[in-house]
Amino acid sequence: MDIRKQTVMLLQSKALKAACAESCTGGLISQMITSVPGASNVFECGVCSYSNDIKMKVLGVKEQTINEFTEVSFQCAKEMASGVLKLSGADIAVSTTGVAGPSGGTQENPVGTVYIGLAIGDEVTAEKKNFNEDLCNNRALICQRCAEYCLEKICKAVQNL
Repeated sequence: MDIRKQTVMLLQSKALKAACAESCTGGLISQMITSVPGASNVFECGVCSYSNDIKMKVLGVKEQTINEFTEVSFQCAKEMASGVLKLSGADIAVSTTGVAGPSGGTQENPVGTVYIGLAIGDEVTAEKKNFNEDLCNNRALICQRCAEYCLEKICKAVQNL
């Protein structure tokens, strides 16, 4: 089954609502969920927080977090997920912040690196993934792989609730 439909159906089956805060994926996760009929029953909002100002003003990411760890970090991803969960009142939230490319990578965070936050209630986690394997810094494919991975992550979390 298509991961988009699976996500919506799983959320519906448990009467849960989701939200997302997206930086490097630019709204793609939100679009993937809302492309499925019935998504309005399970999707609260998506915040495309591309700028640091929006991360701070809308999602509550601390300026200190960005100054100390940068916006491409575990800490920022966690604060983004927590912020959109609080903003939306959803049951589960995912966030993305990273380097989609084709330039802008560093040794610590090469092109394709994305920090993904997941918030469920008071539990907030983050992980670092690289989606650039053999993609030659293809921005669209990096974002696509990341968004699909985030939907899989939501599904796994919902199944464990």
